[in-house]
Amino acid sequence: MAEPQTGSDELALRAAEVATDVTEAEYEQERQRKVAAFLRAAGSGARGAGRGTRAAWRRVEAARRRAGWGTGWLAAQVTAMAPRLRVRDQAALREQFGGQSAEEIADALIEGAARAAGAAGGVAGMWAALPVLTVYPVEIAAETLVLVGIEIKLIAELHEAYGRPASGNVAERMGAYVASWTHRRGVFMIPGGVVLAAGSPLARRLRRRLAARAGRSAFSLGPLLTGAAVGAFLNSRETRRLGRDIRRDLRHGALPGL
Repeated sequence: MAEPQTGSDELALRAAEVATDVTEAEYEQERQRKVAAFLRAAGSGARGAGRGTRAAWRRVEAARRRAGWGTGWLAAQVTAMAPRLRVRDQAALREQFGGQSAEEIADALIEGAARAAGAAGGVAGMWAALPVLTVYPVEIAAETLVLVGIEIKLIAELHEAYGRPASGNVAERMGAYVASWTHRRGVFMIPGGVVLAAGSPLARRLRRRLAARAGRSAFSLGPLLTGAAVGAFLNSRETRRLGRDIRRDLRHGALPGL
């Protein structure tokens, strides 16, 4: 996986941190607080005010404008974010979940990720309800990256829980899990490799999946608090469904991991 470009680093790194922290947070209030801080920084930076964190977001927004808005830019952020996600290996998961079975750990991982995704959608909806002009494209990008990070982390940890991790170094493993997210399959089921070369079928499919995911994120920005409710519901449902799809492959796949 290629090194992310300077200027994209800040967004990818922050999105990875938030996705990781929100997934592993114990309490709903904590999850909402972390996502709210991320979206607040995104919106404030895009409006071009402030110093410190908001100034960093101004640089991110400038990089986004240079690259052009679209799924190609989002795909670049996802591939830059993935290696930065903190993934618990099988030993860490067994220790954390008290020696539970792979099935029990998978249940906990899927439900935890679904709650995290729901919190992200709900918080985005609440921000849209505030009497402040929000910069929707930037907020949609921010929410989408957090959601995709939550789901890629879930995929990676499901593979660990079942003892089927992808092989290779961190970048290669996380590249495999990005491909897994793109195809909604376990990494051993992916045809044609996992190279995200420009113009490749996988790269095009990743962009299509991100377009659909960003479209769902836009529901979070609906009127009043209806956006919060819809965003939380859609995000939780989609993440739970994805986790179950991956778990089904891991249960029944006959081929070894990549």
